[in-house]
This record gives sequence, structure tokens and C-alpha cells, in this order.
Amino acid sequence: MIHHHPGDELLLAHAAGTLQAGHALVVGAHAEGCAHCRARLCTFEALGGAMLETLEPAHLAPEALARTMARIDGTAPRRTAAAPAPAPAATAAPGGWPDLPAGTPWPSSLAGCVVSRWRWLGPGMRWSRVTLPHDPAANVFLLRIGAGKCLATHTHSNSELTQVLYGRFDDGRALFGPGDFDEADGSIHHQPVVQAGSECICLASVQGKVVFDNFLARWLGAAVGM
Repeated sequence: MIHHHPGDELLLAHAAGTLQAGHALVVGAHAEGCAHCRARLCTFEALGGAMLETLEPAHLAPEALARTMARIDGTAPRRTAAAPAPAPAATAAPGGWPDLPAGTPWPSSLAGCVVSRWRWLGPGMRWSRVTLPHDPAANVFLLRIGAGKCLATHTHSNSELTQVLYGRFDDGRALFGPGDFDEADGSIHHQPVVQAGSECICLASVQGKVVFDNFLARWLGAAVGM
């Protein structure tokens, strides 16, 4: 059962298409497995459509259509985080993607992304870079942390969205399990601890930086772009 969801402000921004690409990908990954949030997104999209219908018609500038078509022709197709796509099989990582535990599906919002192999981050900790085709600068990554291990205590210079794909962690605020979503910002100072008995794998998007308390953790975080 999913206990933690994106707030309505995030879902509304996602429905409006105003979220930064990395954050949109993580919200989309959550919505794939959460009927509650899919229903909320549908409601917000319907409200947006209704509001558009109430707007007064506006005259287009000369050559506006031609300029728009030229921009479309010159832009690579962009897949939004909410676009439906078949989820790759968990046991057959596509295109050299890293492995996931048996029975754990890849979020279909990652379709078209480049996902690196697992890389060492620390004892019992690995990470993988996720590169978005339409926004390569987006700071998105996977974390794979062993049972009983923890990230160093940290806060955030801006915001971090996290979707749990496998396992559980507790950061002192709540217990987050498979399918759960977490949003953290500079007001949150925490240390996620993976629960005993199983590793934990999360998909995360960071705007700004993760600000670690410990010098070594800050150095490692900077080295991997966190």
C-alpha cells in the first residue's frame, strides 16, 4: 500500500507541464503505480481544459503559425514524464541498464533515458546516473543502498523528489516503502536509514544540491553530482 504521495501543488504543476523535467519524471514514475494520484492528475487536467475554454480569443501575431511550425520542425520529439510507454522487464535491463531485483519493474517514465551501470558510492551503496534525452542537464539518479546502511545526514539547497522502487527507508519523519513518494527541501534535515532485511532502491531528482553535514560526504556528493 502506498502511504506517501505528491502534494496537490506538485500534481497541479505536473498537469500544467510546468515542472522541471527531472521532477516531472519522478512524479510521473509515482503516478504510474498510484491510482489516487492518476485520478488527481486527471482532475487537474480537466480543470485546466475548462479554464482554457473560458479565455477570451486572442489575435495571433503575423507569422505566428509559421514560426511555431518552424520551431516544431527544428525540435527533437520530447517524451513527457507522464507519457504512457511499456515498462521494460525488470529481469532484462534494456540497453545496458543496471539490474533491479527480480519482480521490480522499471518506471515507464524512464523510456528513452540513458541509465548508467551501478557505480560505487560507499560501503554497501551504489548509484546510477539517469540522463534525460530532452534535458541532459537534469540531475536525476538512482540510489541502491544496502540493508541497515544510511545516507549521511543532509539537507537541500533547493528541492529533492524521491520515488521508492524497492525496499524501505526511515528518515526520522516517516517510513517510506515501495511506491512511496517523498519531497524534501531546505526545511528538512534528515538521515535516511534503510531498514533491516532488504536493500532499498530509489529514483531521485535534485534541483540545487544535496547539502551533507559531513565533509567526506560532501566531497563524494560533489563527485557524483549530487
